[in-house]
Amino acid sequence: MGVRCMNMGKNTGLNVSALARRALGVLAIASALLLPQAAQAQMPEENTYSQDEIVNAGHKFFGKVSGGLAAMVERAVSQYGSPNGYILGEEGSGAIVAGARYGEGTLYTRNAGNHTVFWQGPSLGWDFGGDGARTMMLVYNLPNVDAMYNRFIGVNGSAYLVGGFGMSVVSNHDIYVVPIRSGVGARLGINVGYLKFTQKPTWNPF
Repeated sequence: MGVRCMNMGKNTGLNVSALARRALGVLAIASALLLPQAAQAQMPEENTYSQDEIVNAGHKFFGKVSGGLAAMVERAVSQYGSPNGYILGEEGSGAIVAGARYGEGTLYTRNAGNHTVFWQGPSLGWDFGGDGARTMMLVYNLPNVDAMYNRFIGVNGSAYLVGGFGMSVVSNHDIYVVPIRSGVGARLGINVGYLKFTQKPTWNPF
């Protein structure tokens, strides 16, 4: 009986070793199959725009080469990375103490085409004068075009500090929109409000 027990122990050890080798083999195959998917998940750059692409698009849109625009884009990219969409359009607003802004433009994306977009929103704060501005907006973490049509809340300090350009930030959950404005007029102080993006024009900013 003792010899028989020893033989069973040896066989069990061999079986365990064989099972371990098989398990390692299965894991190796699974890893090889999953690596391409993991690499794709870590490469969203193909759906984003580089800093140079944004600056070049801005120069064509604003009609001039400006160090102020480049500085604004550089700051936005340093804070939020590369956008996966951007808007080129025009907006107008003017207020004393309280007012509203309205705009129309085109949303450009890598993988979902181009779409007309409108925006409206109240602007509350120390607003003086008015502005009619060409506006570029960088869009971050946009999962789909429909997610653009929503309210984005933020602190809007629209002082044109660098070369005639001003930058602000509004957000909705994980989606960030960074408007970069250029135009005639002045806004001083901090304007607390929001921007509402819609598929169709409306005069209702709420």
